[in-house]
Amino acid sequence: MKDIIIIGAGPAGLTAAIYALRSGKSVLLIEAKSYGGQIINAAKIDNYPGLPNISGFEFAQKLYEQATSFGAEIVYETAVSVEDNGKTKLVRTKSGEHEAKAVILATGARNKPMGLSREDKLLGKGVSYCATCDGMFFRKKEVAVFGGGRIAVEDALFLSDYCSKVYVIHSQMRFGAAPSDVEKLKARENVEFVLESNVTALLGEEKLTGIEVTNKKDGSKRKINISGLFVAIGQMPDNGAFANMVELDEKGYIAAGESCLTKTNGIYAAGDCRTKEVRQLTTAAADGAVAALAACSRI
Repeated sequence: MKDIIIIGAGPAGLTAAIYALRSGKSVLLIEAKSYGGQIINAAKIDNYPGLPNISGFEFAQKLYEQATSFGAEIVYETAVSVEDNGKTKLVRTKSGEHEAKAVILATGARNKPMGLSREDKLLGKGVSYCATCDGMFFRKKEVAVFGGGRIAVEDALFLSDYCSKVYVIHSQMRFGAAPSDVEKLKARENVEFVLESNVTALLGEEKLTGIEVTNKKDGSKRKINISGLFVAIGQMPDNGAFANMVELDEKGYIAAGESCLTKTNGIYAAGDCRTKEVRQLTTAAADGAVAALAACSRI
């Protein structure tokens, strides 16, 4: 029996663990993959207060070391359900069961796929969702980034330092990234913008050789020969396993306000997995602190 079980060891989950442990509570972190979450793939973090120019891996490592130094336990298992037994909660995983007085869901979000034919087949063979992970494999080659948000623009900037050409394909005219980053991207001579367009087909059999791009306004199609396509069209939560315990919105995010409390007493949601206006590293950490303190005050 633990005081608090935290499902997810990203920035929100690890921050929650630090706050709960410093409040004298016992904590178990359950993580399906590796600690750190998606931030671990960021080449550089410039917007976290007090830690300029830190890599995502280094940031995640520091969080992990801080949490474990306070006594956090972590198991690498996939949580498949949560049961409410009143004063206690039971978390079932693919390999066992764990019990606690409170549960914090900090499952984050995963990359949204394009939904195109053979996308899965070409994943790792030219199609990627992580520029900082796979970008170096395409040094001096032509690639494309599909998306227009912060991550897409950051990916394109990163790739433009190593690739011979970067096509930026975006379904809109305006970008959702910081204007300063968009201006930096526009200044790169090896970057070409393909706006108001979508990637509609993947070309190549055993590996990606190109893409078909369709203009949204006139329906015209264009084939672009590239070696790599980096998809950054948004994220989607993976909260279906907890739908019996929490309320999900139309996109699958957990309904929880600034208190991080869900509809079930003793179950909280923190970070990118919950309904919120802003999903940033700072807000994930803030959620972790709020959820942990709220849980501690009730057990």
